[in-house]
Amino acid sequence: MSDVIVRSASYADEADLVGIDIRTWSFLHAVLPRPDADKPFFDERHTPEGILVAQVDGRLAGYVRIVSPTPLPCNAHVRQIQGLAVDTWARGRGVARRLMDEALREAGRQGATRMTLRVLGHNAPARRLYESMGFTVEGVLPGEFLLEGTYVDDVLMGRPLDLAAA
Repeated sequence: MSDVIVRSASYADEADLVGIDIRTWSFLHAVLPRPDADKPFFDERHTPEGILVAQVDGRLAGYVRIVSPTPLPCNAHVRQIQGLAVDTWARGRGVARRLMDEALREAGRQGATRMTLRVLGHNAPARRLYESMGFTVEGVLPGEFLLEGTYVDDVLMGRPLDLAAA
């Protein structure tokens, strides 16, 4: 197995990140429409500074987006995962776990004491990963999304950052 290297994203990664989003898009994890190849990956709220990327053999393999969930000062101690994707060719190599480990460390470096995320109820592989890393279900919005004719729960998960990264 090749080593997974995680680093901060840069604007030079944009085309590769758009490609990953297009190749990995699925209603298993996405509530937004299929990504458009002409739409930029980065925007005013999602800049390279909030994204970690993983490389395997020098090739971009995936990313995790870490953001403050709100602009409120009283919420500044929380970071939220708002996107985790691993390219199809890189799955099964520990890329997602490595990205999540680094996201937890980065959130701690930023002064956060808590990490949250939202995952679709039917995304069992992602839920297993998050649970194995100390995340617990903190709430469920039943039937929050209608995806391909099926109502899907929005599952809210979180964990304190004082736990050692799994």
